[in-house]
Amino acid sequence: MTKETKIIVGVLAGAALGATIALALSSDSNNDVKNKLSDWFSDLLDSSKDKISDLVGKATDVADKVKDKVSEIKA
Repeated sequence: MTKETKIIVGVLAGAALGATIALALSSDSNNDVKNKLSDWFSDLLDSSKDKISDLVGKATDVADKVKDKVSEIKA
C-alpha cells in the first residue's frame, strides 16, 4: 500500500473505532440512533474498502505495464 492509502485507511479505521466507542458508551434510550450510526459507518467502511481495493488493482496494472515497457526497452 502507498503512504496515502495507509493514511486513508487509518483515518477511516479511527473514525469507525471512535463511533463504536461512542455508541457503546451512550445510553440505551437511543437504540434507534445507535443502529443508524452503526449501519452508516459499516456501509462507509465497506465502500471504502472496495474503492481502495480498486485503486490497488489499477496501480498494480499500471506498474505491470511499466515493467513490461522497461523490459521491451532493455531488450
